[in-house]
Amino acid sequence: MAARIALLKYLRVEAGPAQLRNPRLIGGSFSQLFRRQFSDEVRGSFLDKDEVRDRVINVVKNFQKVDPSKVVPNAHFQNDLGLDSLDTVEIVMALEEEFVFEIPDNEADKIHSINLAVDFIASHPQAK
Repeated sequence: MAARIALLKYLRVEAGPAQLRNPRLIGGSFSQLFRRQFSDEVRGSFLDKDEVRDRVINVVKNFQKVDPSKVVPNAHFQNDLGLDSLDTVEIVMALEEEFVFEIPDNEADKIHSINLAVDFIASHPQAK
């Protein structure tokens, strides 16, 4: 407690008893200090997840090695659709074309299902 008061005095923040009991009086909660902030032009530009899901499913259904009747939102590319790793790379490339942005290789390697593709694309600010 003494170290905290000394540190707060060093930082020139009032460290009275009321402030020590309620950390919000010191300048907000701990999570607010590290909250990720986006610029105004990026904020609100994420695609709707339902729209992304529909577009991803459409891309996968149009892939020539896929039986469209097997394509469901939780389909795994290899286990459910019978695609190999090269086919998965081709689907990721088709998704890059559909959403007009590049998926980094380290992220593309993690996309093994429709749900994973939807989650990644919907959370990416550059997807269009």
